[in-house]
This record gives sequence, C-alpha cells and structure tokens, in this order.
Amino acid sequence: MGIKEDAMWKMAEKMGMPKSAIEAIKAKQKQGGKTAMPDMGKMMSMMKAMKGDKQDEMRKMAEKMGMPPQAVGMDGNELLDRLNRLSRVQTIKDVPQLTTALFPGTHCPLMGAAMIAGGIDDCLLVIVGTDECSYYTKNLTINERYGGIGGRCVSVVLDSHDVTFGSTESMHKAFAEIVEEYQPKCVMLVTTCVIEVIGDDYDAIAEELTRKYQLPVMAVHTEHFKCEDHFPGFERALTACQRIMQPQEGDGSVNVLGQRMGNFADTELHRLLAEAGVKIGVQLPSGCTTEEIRRAPAAKVNIVVHDIALPLAQAMQEQYGIPYVYFNRFAAPEKVLQAYQHLFNYLELPLPAEVDAMLAACKEQEKQLRPLVQGVPYIYGNTQYDCFELNSYLCSLGLVPQLIQSNHLREDNFADIQSILEHADPYICKAANIAPLQYVYDVLHPWFYMGHEFGDRLRAKGIALLHSDPAGKMLGFECSSFLLQAVAKAVSAAKRFREEAGL
Repeated sequence: MGIKEDAMWKMAEKMGMPKSAIEAIKAKQKQGGKTAMPDMGKMMSMMKAMKGDKQDEMRKMAEKMGMPPQAVGMDGNELLDRLNRLSRVQTIKDVPQLTTALFPGTHCPLMGAAMIAGGIDDCLLVIVGTDECSYYTKNLTINERYGGIGGRCVSVVLDSHDVTFGSTESMHKAFAEIVEEYQPKCVMLVTTCVIEVIGDDYDAIAEELTRKYQLPVMAVHTEHFKCEDHFPGFERALTACQRIMQPQEGDGSVNVLGQRMGNFADTELHRLLAEAGVKIGVQLPSGCTTEEIRRAPAAKVNIVVHDIALPLAQAMQEQYGIPYVYFNRFAAPEKVLQAYQHLFNYLELPLPAEVDAMLAACKEQEKQLRPLVQGVPYIYGNTQYDCFELNSYLCSLGLVPQLIQSNHLREDNFADIQSILEHADPYICKAANIAPLQYVYDVLHPWFYMGHEFGDRLRAKGIALLHSDPAGKMLGFECSSFLLQAVAKAVSAAKRFREEAGL
C-alpha cells in the first residue's frame, strides 16, 4: 500500500470513518475484492468546515495524497480576508485581485483597438508584433465587418533581427506594400507588447508615414503589461482619431462618441433627437467613415455614451471648442433626466415633453420594486452600466452589495462611492476572476450575481444570474426601465433557487 493511499485512509479516519470499516476494506483489497473507497468530495466539504489547526492537519494529509493545493479547495473566508472594504479604497491600487491566477482573465487592449477599427468602415488595421498577436487579431477579424480573410486587417510580424536592431526599416518596407495593395483611406498602426519593450518610436514612425503617403496614420499602443483589461485599447484608438479631424463650419449636429454595441438609430435618445430635428453627425465607432470623422468638428455638441470616449471629447473641446454631454447608460432615472437637460440646453432646444412622462414611468417601477428588494444581497461582477453609479442606485432602492468588482476608478466615482457607503461597505476586488468566486458564494450567499457567470452553476448554489448585455444597445430611460425589470426578475428567480438549494 503506497504512502498516498495510507494518507487517504488516515484522512478518512480523522473525518469519522470507523477504524473497523477501514480494516475490513483493506482485508478485502488483499483478497482482490472490489472495495468502496472514501467519498473524497464529502471529505473535502467536511475539511472546509473545519477550523484552525485541525484544518491545517487535513490539508497536509491531502498534500501527502498527491493533491495540488488548489485541488484541496479554497477557503472563501480566507479569500475575503485578502480584500479591502470599499471604505478603505482611495486609488485603483487599493483594489486587489481575488487570486493571482485569473479565470477567465481579462482581454488584451489589442482586442479593444481592433474593435474600434472595425467600426470605421474604411480604416485599415495594421498589427505590429509577434506572430501570436497577428494570429489572435486575424482570428478575431475574419468576419464580414472586416472584409473576411482578405479584408482590412494585416500584420507586420517581427523577427529576431527586428527585435534586436529595431523594426523601423521593416515597417517602412511593409507599409509601401500595404499602400500599393490596399490603397487605404486611413491606417491604424497598432503596436503590441514587444514593440513597447524594445522601445521603437511608433508615434514618430506614424508621423513619417503620414507625411510620406499623405494619409492619416494613427499609432495606437496596446501593451497589455501596463493595463488591467482591453478598455485602454478602446480609449487610445478613439483618441487617435482626432488626427483625422479638420476644422469645419458648424452645422448644428451632434456627434455620438463611444457607442460600441447595437445601432444608435434604435435607441430612445436617437428617437428624441430625430423628433426634435437634430442632425446626427459622426457615430464613432459604431459605423462611420474616414470622411465623416474628418468632418466631426462641425458638430455643436458631442454626446459621450461611454467612458472610453471621454479623452477624445475633452481633446475636441480644447481644440475646437465643442462642448460634450456625458450620457452614459445610467441606472438612476434622475441621472438620465439630468443628461437630457444638459443636452437640450446645449442644443438651445426645449426639453421634449415625453421626458417627464418617461421619468414618471420609471419612478412608478421603482415604487413597485422597493418592497420586494429590501435587504436583498447581491454580488456585482460587470455590466453595461457605470459600476459605482449603478451600485449607488441599487443601494438607494434597498439592495445590499456584498462584493463589487471593478478594474477602474475615476475621481468622479467617489460621489457614488460615498452614497454606497451610506448603506453598505462591500468588499471590492478586480474583475474577470469567477473561478475563486465559487468559494466566496459559499460564505456570502448572495441572492443574485450581476454580470457574466455560468447560470446553472449559480443556480446550484441558490443564486440567480442578472445579465445586462441588452442594455448595451440602449440609451436613456430605457436603460433604467430595463434594469428595474431585470432586478425584479432576478429576485423572483433567487427565491425559487434558494428554496431548491435549501437556503
């Protein structure tokens, strides 16, 4: 009998299996009979319930059996002990990861830049880096939006000579071939990690190529080792589009900046603008051309519908004097009202009468929901809404956040954070790490999880899933109304699931 099997039987005895039963099984083994081995799943569950020295002893036994530490199971309380409470957070550095290993992990900013280029119909995407980066991006862009396999995503793959001596010469040679074959209207020159490590100056290279070929070449830096997720790729690619713009005479239009999902024409905001006779200018990056971007400074107002477009809007305000309205997917109806008021003030138009009616409808939904959600705990993962504004609003309705996940923290988030802290002081950690959360659920027992998770796995733990992706295609009070309906549905489902799970 090997040491691992010996350790297993010792663990079984420690956990309450009678010694006589163990000896009987061993005797059967010697005679060649089939034996019932200990239920290791139950043993692990029992071990997690133990405390202090006894639990440590059982862990050591498990390791003797050859189990890696993670197979023994994580302790949800220990995981939570690593985290900060929201009240202790001053900067994003105060927001830890739940564990060092991440599952599913975050996307690379290269993906963000590629998605922005995909929304500019005549923009050629040029990836500069390793063959792995090229493969990843080409695999992402083999679809109709980019023109398929022979479409508008090409790569300049660096070899060991380029990495050692610099890639400038190779880039110039490759760009000449690119211009001859594709004749692009504009080029997004996207650098990856290796370029940032070796230090080639692609801002200067982009300037040289712009002058030489008389077309806008935009350098976009997407090194993953300096950022938490793919959102910097969105932001930098959008901001780079300012290089295409040229001064224009005003035409009273509005630009929509930051719309990534859905069709702006299908939103409540678009309908109200159309009914008011407002001309829509460039919609960046949700389907536009280089020429439309060039004419973007003709607008009277920029509407920023996501944080990724704030730097571009601020740059346009500074250079062209165009004001912007922050019109995110707000959860609180009052925030939506405020955005509409600011927008129509800038447009020098009366606020549509329908706005008051939509506000009243949302407030009626709130009134019906409040009695159902008092004290209901939840975990926030990721949604199409602003993280802290959404959680502040849910707190005001009576819900209780137990854990908030966020990779971003802005100065203007602290008003919403203070509002949350008036109701609760949740744990906070970085996002995109749902594997260890399974053990946190067993400690916190939330009623629902907001974000992307495995619904069946949550249901087995008595937890409902609130999935908010449809809101990514909405703007206005429809975002508030959708959220209130989704919360009501999640709470109703959670009651059933908790009963099924015996909670």
